[in-house]
Amino acid sequence: MPAWTSPDITERMPLNIASCNAALRRLPAWPVYMGSVGYAGWIFWLGVTDQLGAEPVKVVEHALGEAALYTLVAGLAITPLRRFLGINLLKFRRAIGLACFFFVTAHLLTWAVLDVQRLSAVWADILKRPYITVGMAAFLLLIPLAVTSNNWSLRRMGPAWHRLHVLVYPAAFLGALHFALLVKGFQLKPLAFLALVLVLLLLRLPGLKSGGAGLSPAKRRAATQKFR
Repeated sequence: MPAWTSPDITERMPLNIASCNAALRRLPAWPVYMGSVGYAGWIFWLGVTDQLGAEPVKVVEHALGEAALYTLVAGLAITPLRRFLGINLLKFRRAIGLACFFFVTAHLLTWAVLDVQRLSAVWADILKRPYITVGMAAFLLLIPLAVTSNNWSLRRMGPAWHRLHVLVYPAAFLGALHFALLVKGFQLKPLAFLALVLVLLLLRLPGLKSGGAGLSPAKRRAATQKFR
């Protein structure tokens, strides 16, 4: 029997959550990829057809950056949802993570190619503007995670794969900090993103009481490896 449906967890799980998890297991992950590409294409189309106001490049750039943050938060929420509520979205974690990287890359390219437009100016901004420095650091941390988000890398790297993917935590914090630093004046949304990321990271601390406390480490690893 698969680890996520083993008796010691399903017996403690309310019927509605168990039914929800059963329905989620039947859903494919590919709509996450299609939806991400479709959303980015739609945003670019609005910009090309002059439907984004006087500064379409800025609107596209910010929309893609926020999409990256939304998918980043969604990915971070998967483990706490499973740990504390029993809701199992592990099947979608890889797709959400790659969608996040796609949005971050599109956001970066929009800024560098369409906004700044000169390589020398891009490099100067990275060195001069702290929020860009922080954002670039987050992007660099995400690159090895995206490259190794496949079954071959998981099998090839073994335990080192899990140690490498811990980089998502500093990358998440830096991404949220990038958003908080770039805005002018007091704005609630960037601070809310930063606070939410910090809470989701704190919920991963060992020793917190959880609904999945009865799962053995071996069973947790088995469920994680199934969907990574």
